[in-house]
Amino acid sequence: MEHELLKYVIVILIAGFFSVFLCGYGCMKMKDAPGARYYILVTFMSAVFTFSYVFELTSSTLEQMKFWLGIEYLAMPFIPVFLLFMCFDYVGQKIKPWMYSLLYVIPIMTIFMHHTNDLHHLYYTSMEFNNDGPFPIIDLEGGPWFYIHSIFLFLCLMISIIILLMQLKKSVVRFRTQILLMVAGLVFPIIANYYYINGWSPYGIDLGPVSMSLSFLFHGIAIVSFQMFNVAPIARDIVFESIQEGVMVLNNQRIIVDYNHVMHTIIPILNTQTIGKPIEQVFDGNPRLLERISNGKACDHQMIIAGEKRYYHIRFSPVQNKNGLHIGKIISFVNITERMQIQEKLEHLASMDGLTKVLNRTFFIKQMEETFESLERDGGSMAVIMFDIDHFKNVNDTFGHEVGDYVLTHVAAIAKESIRATDIMGRYGGEEFIICLKNRSMQEAYALAETIRTRVSEKYAYINKKEIYVTSSFGIAHDSLGAGDNQEFIHSLMRQADQALYAAKRNGRNCVRSYTNALRYTM
Repeated sequence: MEHELLKYVIVILIAGFFSVFLCGYGCMKMKDAPGARYYILVTFMSAVFTFSYVFELTSSTLEQMKFWLGIEYLAMPFIPVFLLFMCFDYVGQKIKPWMYSLLYVIPIMTIFMHHTNDLHHLYYTSMEFNNDGPFPIIDLEGGPWFYIHSIFLFLCLMISIIILLMQLKKSVVRFRTQILLMVAGLVFPIIANYYYINGWSPYGIDLGPVSMSLSFLFHGIAIVSFQMFNVAPIARDIVFESIQEGVMVLNNQRIIVDYNHVMHTIIPILNTQTIGKPIEQVFDGNPRLLERISNGKACDHQMIIAGEKRYYHIRFSPVQNKNGLHIGKIISFVNITERMQIQEKLEHLASMDGLTKVLNRTFFIKQMEETFESLERDGGSMAVIMFDIDHFKNVNDTFGHEVGDYVLTHVAAIAKESIRATDIMGRYGGEEFIICLKNRSMQEAYALAETIRTRVSEKYAYINKKEIYVTSSFGIAHDSLGAGDNQEFIHSLMRQADQALYAAKRNGRNCVRSYTNALRYTM
């Protein structure tokens, strides 16, 4: 084989094998994606055309060349049609059935005209064996139908390019590279055919197969590097950059397909490099969110974004192709922060005693039970302080209930100022209050009760130009959680604190008493 011919054969063989690779890749990885079935067909037809042309170039007689040329023309006429269908399907435009059928007419007629050319010479006016160059080729003189097919091929490619460029305006920035690569791949066959028809190709070689190698190289980059068919088609009609919800699209392999700009503000780690990556890899640093997404069930999720607490309702919607096949899912993040804040405020108001602004009895016990659960898990101790205002009935009888309410808020405010943020305080009933201390010793609880008692007795309530002094009595109970303790532990502790409070009242009021073994026997 001539060295000059060998160079062209190697290039064309590379193009053929590359077409086979892309055809196989399409069958395995993207056969259900829009546009992919036509891509698979066009790469298959290209492979047939390319390998047949290799045999044509390496043939030594005119009859052999004509045979392999006939094989080429069983595949080549359909390539521009399948490229056009691929582009239509890619952008989501449906072709009317009559137009779909009409576009097959010229390729079928081309095959017929080519294989019956000896009878009418409408496709080639002459076919001659040329041995003047470094290797033999077949000289072809195009007839009327040859130019009809050439114009048809050119129009199919130009319409395909126009369809893609129109889609380019609608696409978000990160998908424009894919479309431009697709357009670039379609330009090469046009240039190659222009050179071939005008007789400018070296030694009269058909540059079509060589152009296909460049064309499918660009298409291959778009598919392998940018996941062309697994990215844009799924998202193009669904994900709109203008919507207010955060939207992320996954395919069936749990690979991130697309997201909108709102989603990027919610999850900043999303960027153009994360498209085409498995969600497990991208969300590796956020296992809680990954678990919620993996469950696939609608739920509420709390996040900290820019130092602020935000709430999102996560919901899932399936993505189906036009054949009804499930090809992915849409994950929407709806901002419900305002609603949750209102709900939290309502829950807070419902939990508070309207007069004293401390927890009411129901919510105090609920908070105490949550504290017990954390201690049950981690171990520790709990102290309960119960206190009330001495002779509060006299205050109401002497000064009226309005003054009595003021005294209640006055005492509650003093106690609230004295406790820590981790301590829980509630109004137990009437003029009686209760405080729950987590992991505080009996000595610490006693010191706190003594501090509150002293401040209450020293600070008067100034009402209607009158100084009203009140005192308070305190009962304390303390215990450590042991194995097998249950919710009865809480109620037992409150009963003990209540008994200690009554002991304080019996001992003259305005004092602090703790529930001890000595007290247990004297009561």
